[in-house]
Amino acid sequence: MPQIKSFFATRVYRAHLCEIGSPPPASELEAACMSIAEDDEAGQEWCEENGYVGYTSYASLEDLAWRFPTFKDLVKVLDKHVTAFVKDLQFDLGKKKIKLDSLWINILPTGGIHPSHLHPHSVISGTTYVTMPKGTSAIKFEDPRLAMMMAAPLRKAHTRDELRNFIYLTPEDGEVLLWESWLRHEVPLNLTDEERISISFNYSWN
Repeated sequence: MPQIKSFFATRVYRAHLCEIGSPPPASELEAACMSIAEDDEAGQEWCEENGYVGYTSYASLEDLAWRFPTFKDLVKVLDKHVTAFVKDLQFDLGKKKIKLDSLWINILPTGGIHPSHLHPHSVISGTTYVTMPKGTSAIKFEDPRLAMMMAAPLRKAHTRDELRNFIYLTPEDGEVLLWESWLRHEVPLNLTDEERISISFNYSWN
C-alpha cells in the first residue's frame, strides 16, 4: 500500500494576545503608536529617505519597551507566546535562552507596502496587530523551497495549504503571529483608506 507523508514542516503560530497573559488595551497601544510616530523625527526622516510609505520605528527607536510602560506590558505577554511557540518547535536551547532582540512600530497608510524580506540574526520573528481595517493587506508567507521548484508545474486553484507556494493570513486586531526568522514574507499594498498598525519584533538565541 503506497504511503505519502509530509516532512519538513514550516510552523506558524497564531493566537489572540489575551489567550496568554493580560495585554494592554488595543486603544492604548494604538494611541502610543500614533504619538510616537508623530514625535519621532529621526524615524520620519528615515522613512522619507528610504521611500517607505508610512512610518516605522525600526531604524530610529531601539528601546520602546524601556521608554513606554505600554510596550513593556506588551513584551511580557509576547514573551509567553514565544515560549509556547519555542516549546512546539522543540529547540534544544542548551544553556542559552530565546530573548527579545528588537521591537518596532509599523504604520501603513493607503498605498503602503512592505516588500518581501526575512529577518537575519534572529530565531523567532513576529507581529502583533493593533489596527487591521476591514479589507486591509494580509501577510504573505513564501514557501522556503520555492527557489528550487524550477521545473514544477503550477498548483491547482484549491491546493491544500501545505502544498501552496504562498500563504496569505489576515490577522484580526489583537492577534499575534510568530514564525521562524528565515521564513520569507511580505505585506502587499494597503488598498483601504485607513492605516494598518502593527508592532513587529525579533527574538534571538543567546
